[in-house]
Amino acid sequence: MSSVRTRSGPLAAVALAAALALGVAGCVPAEEPPDTAPTGDGGSAVQKLAELTVAKAGSMRGYSRDRFPHWRETGKNCDVRDTVLKRDGEGIKFSGCNVVGGRWESVYDGRVLTDPSQVDVDHMVPLANAWRSGADEWTDAKRGDFANDIEQPQLFAVSRTSNRAKGDQDPSQWRPANRSHWCRYAENWVAVKHHWRLTVTSTEKAALTEMLEGCTWASKP
Repeated sequence: MSSVRTRSGPLAAVALAAALALGVAGCVPAEEPPDTAPTGDGGSAVQKLAELTVAKAGSMRGYSRDRFPHWRETGKNCDVRDTVLKRDGEGIKFSGCNVVGGRWESVYDGRVLTDPSQVDVDHMVPLANAWRSGADEWTDAKRGDFANDIEQPQLFAVSRTSNRAKGDQDPSQWRPANRSHWCRYAENWVAVKHHWRLTVTSTEKAALTEMLEGCTWASKP
């Protein structure tokens, strides 16, 4: 889960800087995930899920959102949050590089939002869940890469209410109210955990397996 903007230091990854350098006033949208094709690393969602390590959830000892520095700067007075808001919205209005207006449809609950203060940028795999799944052993720099990842299906503009309802829960504990989004939600969750080599609990894996059943593309590479 993630809410409104919190600033951190300059970009640590040259690749991210290069990817964002071509945008308007330093902001550039990442490509929107396709409607039907699997996302993330090669292989189907079902294959990736089978490859994930099943383990008990780790301890929250030492956890702090500050251990996942975000949002990274992507230009003058612009950051990753602005990038996601621009990518996921329509009719975007700017003040400098900051997004100050637009229209967003939250895929979690179908709400249409026109005030960016009502929009949260959600971490598909919440920071606290990642901590319990192996990120506690990473460096803060790597955790920052995870928290600002726009290459994987990890960051999405959604309604603040749905994001707060989700919290740090996994799919065995919380699923979007919009059932038509369940296939994509499960696929994205698996893609992120697979790419970042995070573990899943047995109940989490069972929930993801259930959500992927009947998804037309989930078993296709």
